[in-house]
Amino acid sequence: MGEVITIKEKQFKPYISQQQIKIAVKSVSDLINAELKNEQPFFLVVLNGAFMFASDLLKEINIPSEVCFIKVASYQGTSSNGNVTELIGLTENVAHRTVVIIEDIVDTGLTIDTIINTLNKKNVKQIKVATAFMKPASYTRQHKIDYIGFNIQNDFVVGYGLDFDGLGRNLKEVYVLV
Repeated sequence: MGEVITIKEKQFKPYISQQQIKIAVKSVSDLINAELKNEQPFFLVVLNGAFMFASDLLKEINIPSEVCFIKVASYQGTSSNGNVTELIGLTENVAHRTVVIIEDIVDTGLTIDTIINTLNKKNVKQIKVATAFMKPASYTRQHKIDYIGFNIQNDFVVGYGLDFDGLGRNLKEVYVLV
């Protein structure tokens, strides 16, 4: 794994390796393939952060499925601003479908809560949530997170799709704020 890196004058140290991520992605995809083998799931990828996880995960999904992208935002700098803004919405018909939301990280759950509330108005069959990273100590909502790559501490992380003011998404590993 790499060394300490600096992004916008903040230092981050290595936290989760590329190999650990690959193993976790395979574990999540195996669960989805097994549990949804009789479905044709509709994967709803939350941009920007989930693009790397979604790409790796969907390559391992071997059941018929569809993929769509939405873009929402709730972070500024290193903390959530408490509001979720839908930037690009869902245009496909998801009525009577199993929808799997693919997230990069579940923190307080505000984004997931907002997306699930929107989907429930669209008469979906069921909603599942897959996330690369989960912060159980921060999660304040009631919705079940079905597929979790890693449970992590309530620390600020970058890499593997996660950013700090737009930087660091392209890192292959995950780094934690020092």
